[in-house]
Amino acid sequence: MHSYCFEAVDNTMRSILQSDEPFGGKVVVLGGDFRQILPVILKPSRQDIVHSTIKSSPLWKNCKVLTLHKNMRLQSCAYSSTVEEIKEFADWILKIGNGEVGEENDGEASIEIPHDMLIRDSDDPFSELLQFVYPDFLSNIFAPDYFQGRAILGPTNESVDFINDYLSSLIPGEEKEYLSSNSICKDEATTKVNAEIYSAEFLNNIKCSGLPSHKLILKVGVPVMLIRNIDQTRELCNGTRLQVTQMGTHVINCKIPSGKHVGDMVFIPRMTLILSNCTLPIKFQRRQFPVIVSFGMTINKSQGQTLSHVGLYLPRPVFSHEQLYVALSRVKSRYGIKILINSESGELCNVTNNVVYKEVFQRI
Repeated sequence: MHSYCFEAVDNTMRSILQSDEPFGGKVVVLGGDFRQILPVILKPSRQDIVHSTIKSSPLWKNCKVLTLHKNMRLQSCAYSSTVEEIKEFADWILKIGNGEVGEENDGEASIEIPHDMLIRDSDDPFSELLQFVYPDFLSNIFAPDYFQGRAILGPTNESVDFINDYLSSLIPGEEKEYLSSNSICKDEATTKVNAEIYSAEFLNNIKCSGLPSHKLILKVGVPVMLIRNIDQTRELCNGTRLQVTQMGTHVINCKIPSGKHVGDMVFIPRMTLILSNCTLPIKFQRRQFPVIVSFGMTINKSQGQTLSHVGLYLPRPVFSHEQLYVALSRVKSRYGIKILINSESGELCNVTNNVVYKEVFQRI
């Protein structure tokens, strides 16, 4: 949680309860981990990122920290791992998160990945990674629960787009292209100059987190992920994965592949999504289906998920605090992850970067 959100909740509760005590005198329980990706802010320095956390808020002195000690995700492992193997893997992940693996870590350090987790010595390493995560892809694409617990993670949108485009191209059948409608918000005091600068062509080319692409290409069978909350009672929330079953003009039909509503059919309409981004002096709106293709997803987007098979695709190193830790800690077993690392020259290697800002852990 960003520090200003933390303080905004405090101010709201004080106002509602008419009390000057923190959070109006109510006990508030927050769950989180500073070994996770910190609040995302635009063009930040290391200092900006650290100061954006709730630990930097004046309210932090009123918080009591309770620490959990058991990795419950690994305890649910379906593989026949021994207690010692589970503990060894859990300790290694924790050391990654603490910046205690590899060379001295003062924000960024090189670490060596164990051989058994790597894609190595292969004629086609990328295909081998895909085969690990999605075995017998075309034969199983419509099998129940096939996509449940499987994903390829990448550090950037570009790497994930490459994964999604490649796997989508393997699926037989006709693809359908959906183009968004973009415009400046009506409440903006737009001038003729603004209209010329922020033309539809300009707005079409904007890509950013939390906003679907202007051009969305789908096929029947493709897994997609919601990027907006639609119906929380049916678990149709930001981050929920679905599978496309039918493509209409204004609505796409999808199947819920997991959870208590598994097998249910849902209808996803186009929605008007508004982005307020400080890199633009105006707000604009995009009308598009609130989904992205999700054979692969960014490491940031995978945060909070539990997966059985993870392929970590690193054509370039991670670049923000604890991205590597988040990626490695999504799995339920050491045997559930394979990592493909490319050096700057494009060759396979076993060394990558780990970014940890240790000052975040102070006063916890």
